[in-house]
Parts: sequence; structure tokens; C-alpha cells
Amino acid sequence: MSHGFETLAIHAGQAPEPHTGAVIPPIFQTSTYAQAAVGAPRQGYEYSRSGNPTRDALQECLAALEGGRRALAFASGLAAEDTLLRAVCRPGDHVVIPDDAYGGTYRLFARVAERWGLDWTAADICDPAAIRAAVTGHTRILWLETPTNPLLSIADIPALAELAHEREALLVVDNTFASPYLQRPLALGADVVVHSTTKYLGGHSDVVGGALVFADDELADQVAFYQNAMGAVNGPFDAWLTLRGIRTLGVRMDRHCDNAERVVRFLAEHAAVAQVYYPGLPGHPGHEVAAAQMRRFGGMVSFRAAGGAEHAVRICERTRVFLLAESLGGVESLIEHPGRMTHASAAGSPLEVPADLVRLSVGIETVDDLIADLAQALG
Repeated sequence: MSHGFETLAIHAGQAPEPHTGAVIPPIFQTSTYAQAAVGAPRQGYEYSRSGNPTRDALQECLAALEGGRRALAFASGLAAEDTLLRAVCRPGDHVVIPDDAYGGTYRLFARVAERWGLDWTAADICDPAAIRAAVTGHTRILWLETPTNPLLSIADIPALAELAHEREALLVVDNTFASPYLQRPLALGADVVVHSTTKYLGGHSDVVGGALVFADDELADQVAFYQNAMGAVNGPFDAWLTLRGIRTLGVRMDRHCDNAERVVRFLAEHAAVAQVYYPGLPGHPGHEVAAAQMRRFGGMVSFRAAGGAEHAVRICERTRVFLLAESLGGVESLIEHPGRMTHASAAGSPLEVPADLVRLSVGIETVDDLIADLAQALG
């Protein structure tokens, strides 16, 4: 029997605990497990780096939500990215990444992966011709964010999946901004989905984590070996917190989207705003693609301040309901200056973001309060 998204979010991997009937699965806060005999662990559990029932519950739920064969949960989104790269790529291999990728992803490629011989190219993921030109005979992965962080560019997942597979490369999609509630890249042809579960999946700004979801069991097994060998796992309490957040993902995402749409309408008409980036706007270059592959357009909004870089900084420092902070996807609204905060590592690179850019993570507060706060901050 198939189930809807909200039902899976509450029940997948989360059956009542069999001994007591506890509706919420317990936290298995243990590092090791007593074995029935030498070399005979109970139900396969021997050490929590290798396996933990709470983490397994999270992984089962994530796989169900993304429509994947298997999921792996990590200590952070970057831990997930790093483990995937090391499991799949070898020195001399090549990866294509977005030319407006998350600053931490750029730093991973430019300052870590390069040191062990991985080559990479940044390209406009909205332009299939640019992506095709960037692919080489050594390209192992096409790495997408859609929407991207922070410019909210949209990639055509089915078209780029076809290109990747034509070149015998993997298509990896960072689905953090959309969440599986709004977009399911595996169903559109992707091979691996990446999440920072810190963001919308956890949803309450109280846990750090990451995940990979796979369309193929063999690739999942390969990466799982590296995860265990490298130790990039999350703890059971972090897994439990993430599961708790996932249970309300659907209702939260609808409210994030509702609020973001109202905020966008306000910003688009304000004289202090030069440009708004939001895929829900009909004039956004990726609007039609986003409408075809997303349920709605998300809770992330970026805009450029008409008064330039210092005006953008002042706006970020003036808000009172929007908290000045990095990260995103929590129930509370956040504002940041990407050029000096989350994307500072990309300064001077092809991925440098506009200095007058402001990024909003629109939360689930009363939307009139959010608009009033932006109005007083914009001046």
C-alpha cells in the first residue's frame, strides 16, 4: 500500500517500539552492543559508528521521502559531500559544480578536494550548453543545487540527468533548499540527492546533520563503506532530533512558501530593492522549469539592495524579527549578507556573490510581522 508524503514523514522507519509500545521510537544512546557470541552481533549491531537503530530509523525515513533505494545520515551536509566525493572520485577525475554554489561546497572543492587531485569547473547550471562545454572525458559527477544558494537559480534536472548519463557521469543534486516535500530529484533522473538536514528537514535550528539518498544499491553500499571507514556519522540524539523535525516538514514547508510569496510581493514593489530572486516570480529565468519539477517555490528569497553593498549590510543589521544569522530552514526567519557571511570563502573567485545581495530564510511567523520588519529595515 502506497502512502502520501505526510504519512511517510510520520511513519516511515518509525513504528512503535516493540517492547513497550512507545509511539516515538527511543534514542539508542549507546556506543556499543552486547553480542550473543563472538562475532555474532544481535540484529547486526556491534558498534554505533557502523550502525545505530535511531540512525537507521532516520535513514529509512529519508529514503522513503526521496523515493530512494537507501539513505545514509552524516554529521553534517559537508561530511556527506566529502564522503561521496572520496567514495566516487579518484585523483585526476573532474566534477562540474554550479557557478553560484554554496560557499562551503566551493571551499570543499577549491581548498580540500583539489589537494588530493580532484579537478573541478564552475558552470552556469541554467545553461545546458555551458554545462556540456564544461564536461570533459574525466568528468565523474555533475553536481547541482536547485534552487542554488544564494541566487536561487534553477537547473533542469531531467535534461542534465540525460547529459550526465550520456557522458557516463553521476548526477548529484543538493536538494536542501527545496526539501523532498517540494522536489524529488531521484524521480527526475538524479543518481544521488544531498541534504544538509540541519535546514528544512530538522527545521528547528537545534541540530546539525547531513544525508545522501541513492537511486542505486551498489553505489549506496560503496559510499556506506567509506562512511564507516572515515567515521562521518551523526549521533543518535541528532538523528532523533532530525526525525522529530521531519514529522512536521509538510505543514512547515507550506507555511514557509505562503510567507515567502507574500514577502516577495512586498519586496518586488519596494523602491529600496533593485532586484528580487525567487523562482516563483514569472520573470525568473527558471520559473517554468521550477514550476514543472517543484510542488511550490520554497521559503528562500534573495534580493539586491538599491543602495549598494553598505545599504545591504545596514538592512541586515536593522531587522528585529528576522534574526541576523547564518543557516536557514528553521521555523524562525533569518537574514544574512552572503558576501560577508556564508559565501565569504568565495570572495575573489568565479563564485563570488554580489556585494549588495541580501538572503532571507522566511520562517513561519505571522507574515504581517515579517513584512513590517522588512519595511522598517529597508527605510
